[in-house]
Amino acid sequence: MSFSTRPSDYREVSARTVRSTPSVRASVGSATRAFETARRNALASVEAEAWRDWARDVKTHTLMHLDRYLAEAADRLAERGVHVHWAPEPDDALRVLSEIVEKHGVRSAVKGKSMLAEELEVNEHLEKLGVEPVETDLGEYIIQLLGEPPSHIVGPAIHRSLEDCRILFHEHLGTPLDAAPDDLAAAARAALRSRFLAAELGISGGNFLAADTGTIALIENEGNIRLSTSVPPVHVAFVGIEKVVPRFEDLAGFLQLTARSATGQPIGLYVSLLQGPRSEGEVDGPEEMHVVLVDNGRTRMLADERGWEALRCVRCGACLNSCPVYRQTGGHAYGWTYSGPIGAILSPGLLGLEAAMPLPYASSLCGACVEACPVRIPIPELLVHWRERAVAAGLTPRSEGLGSRALAAVAARPGAYGAAAVALRNTPWRSMARSLPVLNGWVEGREAPTPSPRSFRQQWKEGIE
Repeated sequence: MSFSTRPSDYREVSARTVRSTPSVRASVGSATRAFETARRNALASVEAEAWRDWARDVKTHTLMHLDRYLAEAADRLAERGVHVHWAPEPDDALRVLSEIVEKHGVRSAVKGKSMLAEELEVNEHLEKLGVEPVETDLGEYIIQLLGEPPSHIVGPAIHRSLEDCRILFHEHLGTPLDAAPDDLAAAARAALRSRFLAAELGISGGNFLAADTGTIALIENEGNIRLSTSVPPVHVAFVGIEKVVPRFEDLAGFLQLTARSATGQPIGLYVSLLQGPRSEGEVDGPEEMHVVLVDNGRTRMLADERGWEALRCVRCGACLNSCPVYRQTGGHAYGWTYSGPIGAILSPGLLGLEAAMPLPYASSLCGACVEACPVRIPIPELLVHWRERAVAAGLTPRSEGLGSRALAAVAARPGAYGAAAVALRNTPWRSMARSLPVLNGWVEGREAPTPSPRSFRQQWKEGIE
């Protein structure tokens, strides 16, 4: 990739993005507001609150009995001729992939969109093995040409403008600089068609895994996942262990709820239900299928007293679309696979709290994310949970520690506290905020409350007297 960041770089990268790349803010803001409007409209036509309660309860039940449902899913998959692999760590998953590549002499692989594959750095591993990985989702294809990681769970290239894509496709595919979006998509489709036919290996993720039938469900809008999982002779699906649901019939609810929450569609244009390799007499599908069940910190996270609730996530991206903080920078500032509010609570659990700092602080705790979440993950509460853990571990930002100690010192001294209150009541906040970064944008459409001419302590004293 052309650049690499870590969660520890969040403050520096986010500030640089806001200051130096206003186009990112414009592109991300426009796309996320459109997603958010579509989500609201799609959920308005159904009993959304009851649906969200059901989804929360099913996911919670499954996580509380995860060992049982995973074993059941693995048994059903094996009965259908699927090779099931358990990967406690990323190296275990990549080792399985290496063995498959060596066994089949793979030199080209096509990939459907998969955040777990990004988490495992599958592309980088394939390149080290001498295999050319080709992203087939249009957004993923764009960022692969750019040498960038995804900026959004659902829309990986939303930080890029139409003009950016026109220039990129002109350079790589020879399209006109004024090409229409449909023409750009057609050029990508033509370039990818031969890749599907030549690839020896297809790679996908898995949105859900039904335990009772061993069915992997995949949602998409372009048909590229369908081709990636059915045309190459070998298919490998990387599935997080938290993606399991108890019953095949649960898929109907989750597939629709996820699509409505992600893009505002009643359901994805393509839904693939995969249960094994091609059987005798079938005309398509892989000759060999592998499912890699990946842990990579999920079991550890499940044991956390509060952090486990983030594992209910269905990767719809609705929390990103509603987040005023994410809208300012896009996803790259977060420095890891998962960005936005869900990234700020997943990263501490999967990477470890120290490696994820300061992501739990990348939020105003406004609560928009919890209102959007289709499985009712209490994101603000979990952000506070990880902040409390950070304080206990001595990992809080230096500036916050200094501020907290200063506030404690003032609050413990009545005279100093009273003087500070007088100063605050007489501070011209609006004129000051206009000259400060971040706050200047915040005050554009807001007014600070008018302070009382007398402090509470004064009024309390007068009331007593």
